[in-house]
Amino acid sequence: MSKSAKRFLRIFLTVAIVLVVGYFFARTLARNWDQLSDVDFSFSFWGVASVVVFASAVPVSGVLWGRMVGELGSFRPSALEAVRVHCLSWLLKYVPGQVGSVVNKLAWAVDRGVSKVLVTITFVYENAFLLISSILPPAVILLGAGALDLGDSYILLAVMSLIPLVLVTNGPVFRVGTNLIAKRLAKRTVPDEYFLRWGAAMKYQVLYLIPRAINGAGFVLVAVSLLDVPSEYWLPLACAYVIAGGVGLLALFVPSGIGVREAVIVLLAAPFLPAEQAIILALAARLYATLGDVVVAAIYGILRAVSRKGTVTT
Repeated sequence: MSKSAKRFLRIFLTVAIVLVVGYFFARTLARNWDQLSDVDFSFSFWGVASVVVFASAVPVSGVLWGRMVGELGSFRPSALEAVRVHCLSWLLKYVPGQVGSVVNKLAWAVDRGVSKVLVTITFVYENAFLLISSILPPAVILLGAGALDLGDSYILLAVMSLIPLVLVTNGPVFRVGTNLIAKRLAKRTVPDEYFLRWGAAMKYQVLYLIPRAINGAGFVLVAVSLLDVPSEYWLPLACAYVIAGGVGLLALFVPSGIGVREAVIVLLAAPFLPAEQAIILALAARLYATLGDVVVAAIYGILRAVSRKGTVTT
């Protein structure tokens, strides 16, 4: 494919994604407009802060992904390059099934001469670490607060998903499973150095708690900007949002978990907020998180321009 064709395809995908996101978001707003019309959405300091905080989680995840690629392979991308690639993959999350996200990183691998198998494995690791961070620690906190019902279908799905995710973070198990697939599809095995050892896997698992904690903080800022929420509810509400984000990731065929995440937020926030306030907060969080994605797009645009300028000058 020529460079002009690739550029056209990227522009087309960007426009298509914006249209899809706009459609789903507009539909959600229309269904809940009565509740939203009673809320003052004029931007406050806390509202602006929530947008910045939501957006900041993406570069943090990008730096972690870049470190993982460098640790497992022979090419170590700079932090800015890793953030640039990861920001675009994040924006492509609105393509159902995360197809756009992984294809973008594979395209980068081809451009940089990095093994596509390695990048695929880091993509699997990244999502496994994020999902475990999204479900396990906040679920323990909410269970302790008596605010979690493991019998609910959404939560049961999330808990059951931990089993294969934990197996993925186990080096020998993940290696055996990956090689079974590689032998069948490509008639070869995957190098052992492409897999994280136990200690490194645990290190990244802890590090991937950081972007999830940032997301939880952003949700609390949204709540503070709109509602009178007691401070003792801040931690459980943050946990509710983080779990909802994890369940949204599991909804592979829903763009960015739209609708699913909001339903889980309302469900888990119910012990702490009236139902109508939980609905308002869930929808407002989607709005502010979407604005955060606009900031992520701006970050990507700036880094893309800088990388092109650097290519020209060198």
